[in-house]
Amino acid sequence: MTTLYTTYLERAIAQHGSLAAVEDRLPSSLAAEELATIPDRQYLAEMAACVFRAGFVWRVISLKWPGFEAVFNGFLPIWVASRSPEEIEAMASDKRIVRNLTKVKSVQDNALFVLDIQREHGSFGNFLASWPSDDITGLWAYLKKHGSRLGGNSGQYFLRFSGKDTFILSRDVCTALLSTGIIDKAQVTAQRDLKKVQSAFNEMQQESGRSMAELSMILALSIGPR
Repeated sequence: MTTLYTTYLERAIAQHGSLAAVEDRLPSSLAAEELATIPDRQYLAEMAACVFRAGFVWRVISLKWPGFEAVFNGFLPIWVASRSPEEIEAMASDKRIVRNLTKVKSVQDNALFVLDIQREHGSFGNFLASWPSDDITGLWAYLKKHGSRLGGNSGQYFLRFSGKDTFILSRDVCTALLSTGIIDKAQVTAQRDLKKVQSAFNEMQQESGRSMAELSMILALSIGPR
């Protein structure tokens, strides 16, 4: 019986030659207990990295990252949140980082967001660990609403790089979803379309036992070699 999952998997194997070749490309995720042990400064640092990478050359951000760590004092949320407007402006002028006042302000806003989550859940890691994978688009919406500049792919990549199991609506994943009629446009933004995508991933996860991150990569690999 051909299912949504087997359709994508067979296409990925056809594109890459074997199941082993596909398996070699699949990403891993952290277990809930592992997410809970990550310090909140690490989550804030990942938020900052995703915000600064958006619309920029990722390699430049990586090369400058030691400077970011120094300027933001290791991304301690309470320290970043308590900087004065004058200090934020000075940080945004520091040549050790990519100088962008709006994005530097967003790091402070996200520090406040992390502190709010701390007060309610004990830590940001506890918050992520408790969020169910069958509503990952709901988590995207939460990050967009309560965080700063964490909508769209920035929020998705933040979760992926932090270890939270998530699919990512990359260009190839959207192309794969279009090919099977799950969506009818190249970009997915409407809540009704996001619910369709979540439902499709839930169906594939129940059938395959694979993580959302693995399924996301299988869809991307089904489009062609990368």
